[in-house]
Amino acid sequence: MTPAPQHSLTPDQDLRQRAARVIPGGLWGHQRAAAVPRGYPQFFKGGKGARVTDANGQSYIDFMCAWGPMVLGYGNEVVDRAALGQIAMGDSLNGPTPHLVELAELMVETIPHADWAMFQKNGTDATTACVTIARATTQKRKVLVARGAYHGAAPWCTPSLLGVTSEDRAHLLHYDYNDAESLKAAVAEAGEDLAAVIVSAFKHDLGKVQSAPDRDFATAARALCDATGAALIVDDVRAGFRLNLGGTWEEVGVRADLSAWSKAIANGYPLSAVTGAERFREAAAQIYVTGSFWYGGTPMAAAVATIRELHRLNGPALMKASGEAFRQGLSEQAARHGFEVDLSGPAAMPLMKFAGDDELSTLGEQFCQQALAEGVYLHHRHNMFLSTAHDAAVIAEALERTEKAFTALAQNRRT
Repeated sequence: MTPAPQHSLTPDQDLRQRAARVIPGGLWGHQRAAAVPRGYPQFFKGGKGARVTDANGQSYIDFMCAWGPMVLGYGNEVVDRAALGQIAMGDSLNGPTPHLVELAELMVETIPHADWAMFQKNGTDATTACVTIARATTQKRKVLVARGAYHGAAPWCTPSLLGVTSEDRAHLLHYDYNDAESLKAAVAEAGEDLAAVIVSAFKHDLGKVQSAPDRDFATAARALCDATGAALIVDDVRAGFRLNLGGTWEEVGVRADLSAWSKAIANGYPLSAVTGAERFREAAAQIYVTGSFWYGGTPMAAAVATIRELHRLNGPALMKASGEAFRQGLSEQAARHGFEVDLSGPAAMPLMKFAGDDELSTLGEQFCQQALAEGVYLHHRHNMFLSTAHDAAVIAEALERTEKAFTALAQNRRT
């Protein structure tokens, strides 16, 4: 009897099986695999400009930018040259390289509210340090957080309560983003024990329509912090350096006391930062925060090059223009094929939701799967990201491919 043919695994499938044996949950849990549409690749082997290549060798025009860090595009020559130059001399040494001071000076020059800067590795490091500095400065405990907001993966803020105690959240109080009255009520509830109000750069809750900070809400947050002595913390981890080089809330005329940065700060090299006003300098100097790799020279060299290049290009303006063209094209395609979509959020960080889609974003997921088949990598529930590598030619090519995806989606709906 002839044995049944054995179907070989793709490289991606093979890596998934191997990962499942040696990594808890494989990639499904803590490494984002559960967040992407079904059938998406989980492993990648490279990227250049606005394109990424998966482990199977398939390339896509990428609108996730490594979930945000690639603000100048994959393999940016200016940034990589600076990083490789430092690698040749050494990365982790007995102390920081001169890039530490150069980067801190550059951030203070770039960010209007910043009198100082300090550096970490991940966004969670930065948001947690902001909260710690606020509490150390004010000698108070309560921190106000918007319902549904995401500020990292530490016990005080992680979306999951598994392994988290009630004591970890004992001094958090909640308000509704863009609702000044809700914020005032939370401030009143905190009473004399208010240390900080932490706000997202804009409302970007997973799977929800996004919205910019309302100017009245932002002004009220600033006034409430001024009146109580609490710190206004802007979590710019996701949006910083993509929307406004001086900080996202510059767009509404409000300046933070403390800001957390990461993602786009070094074009993919691991780095985060806290910037702050003078009042918080002493506490920032005294709290105990450190990490084995926090002062590696390579990411700091990359960050200096990234920020300078964003200044030179006026990166936020370029990304906004490309994002507006992409948004307009998707809206027109959707209407032409009989779909109603809501494209919300900043142009450089859009989210597209189909009207009537449930919480699982069924149509959105199907559209993303069709787009992937046409060579465009999108997301149905998380905001997407554009980089300066998404120029007019890339946007035009992407829209040619999404037109085919909408055509296929419409055909599937009719059958």
